[in-house]
Formats: sequence, C-alpha cells, structure tokens
Amino acid sequence: MLKTIATNLLDIAYDEQGDANGWPAVLLHGFPYDVHAYDEVAPRLASAGARVITPYLRGYGPTRFLAPTTPRSGQQAALGADLLALLDALEIEQAILGGYDWGGRAACIAAALFPSRARGLVSVNGYNIQNIARAMTPDTPEKEHRLWYQYYFHGERGRAGLDENRADFCRLLWSLWSPTWKFDDETYARTAVAFDNPDFVDVVIHSYRHRFGLVEGDPQFDDLERQLAAMPPITVPTITLDGDADGVSPPGARQNGLKRFTGRHENRVVPNVGHNLPQEAPDAFAQALLDVHGWAG
Repeated sequence: MLKTIATNLLDIAYDEQGDANGWPAVLLHGFPYDVHAYDEVAPRLASAGARVITPYLRGYGPTRFLAPTTPRSGQQAALGADLLALLDALEIEQAILGGYDWGGRAACIAAALFPSRARGLVSVNGYNIQNIARAMTPDTPEKEHRLWYQYYFHGERGRAGLDENRADFCRLLWSLWSPTWKFDDETYARTAVAFDNPDFVDVVIHSYRHRFGLVEGDPQFDDLERQLAAMPPITVPTITLDGDADGVSPPGARQNGLKRFTGRHENRVVPNVGHNLPQEAPDAFAQALLDVHGWAG
C-alpha cells in the first residue's frame, strides 16, 4: 500500500507491506530505478513476518521536497539523512536495511554512522560509501569507460540530455547495466513514471557532480560528509551481493571495500544477474535479507 509521511525536508512516498508489528525491513532503490525493484522481494519478506517499507528516494516518484528553497542535493549524506529521518518519522528504532546503487549507499551510511539503527545490512556492490577525496584519481580504462554517463552529467549538455530524453536515457542504462535481463516495455514503463518527478534532473545532476567534488553540497550535511570522508567501518551483520553480469560495477570492482565490513560478513556472487539485482534475482536478495535477520537474532 502506497503511503506518505513528512520528515524535516521531504514528504516521502513509500510502499508498505506485511504486519505493522512485524520486524522492520527498509529497502532502498537506486538510479535510475524505483520501488518496483522490490515487487517480488517485499511479499517474500512479508510472508516471513517482516514489515517491509520501500520508499521513493528524493527526486523520484511522488516524494516531494517540502520547501522550494531546499537545495535539490543528491549527495550521499543527503540520502543517508533521508533514511534516518524516515526511520524517525515512522518511529522505527532499528531495522534491517537493504539496497543497491543510491539506495545501497544510503543503507551503508546509516549502518556505518548509526549502527544502533541497523540490525543488519544487505548491500549490492559492497561498500557503497563514496571516497570523494580520491574521486579525481584516474582508474583503469576498463573501469573508466563504464562511467561515461557520470562524465556526461558533468556538463550542461548532459543536464539537457537527461531532461529532454530521460525515459530513453534511463532505459539505455537499464540495458547496458543488465545485459542478461530481458525486461519488457510494461516493466520499464511502470518505473519510468518515477523519473517525471519535478526534482529528478536536479537531484541526479547534483549527485554526479558532487561525488567528483565539482559542486558544493548542502551545508546542513557538512558534518555528515566529514564523517563519511573517514570511510568508516560497518560493524553490523552484513551480506554483500554482486551480479556477475553487472555492466557498471562487476564483481571485484569494489573488492577493496569489503575490508571495511568488520562485523559478521559474507559476500555472495549471483550468476547471470546485472545491476538491478533485487528485480532480476528477487529470491537471492530476499534470502540475503532473511539470512541477515536470522544472524541478528
């Protein structure tokens, strides 16, 4: 059931399934996706006693900023703060967190800096906290070419291209990042409406410029960004997942980050699966959540 709740900055739209008194699980989508990534995951968790919360991130779907003066920031600290604000608004003291891409970053931030709020974590592509201080250090050509869209967004041509062609552009990314996933028009259209949010372009462009240190962040998140710059460890029970056909972040691309999981941790590679792992392999993602729930006791 789609609901909304106000936080300090946003009116957050979210889907809720399962027993209202069940164990809380918050699932977060990435770019360019939406809550439908968890259409097959949420019922599996609900049937196991979970209260499943799946929010639209800032700039997506029906989620809206409360004030026109709030910067349309897409920086990592904003995503983490939005997650914490949602937990507070829903009066959820502690939850199992799961996510990928932007949503995985928000979940990692909450688990790293506020471990008392996370009973456990499932993160696709490992340790998703950005090392902005090293963002301008070149990587191998093999890794660099996968980030072409990020460099495109650094210029105003890229902003205009996303604004004018957002449905076609994002569909191209789906195809490139999940080459083995044969999604149909209906599946894509169900999610693409989320990109019509009036703040989508601003939030996306700011995200991909801020992570390279090209623009300033929202000052209210400066303290969080300073904490994240230390690349804090994640101590809560965690399962990390990788799709072996991920077209943007293949297994091994973030291998060094796995050492930052200092609590109980297991890394799993899911065969024949791309970047949108929860939607492509819902059983694997749901099982990881259930296993972490079991670890947390």
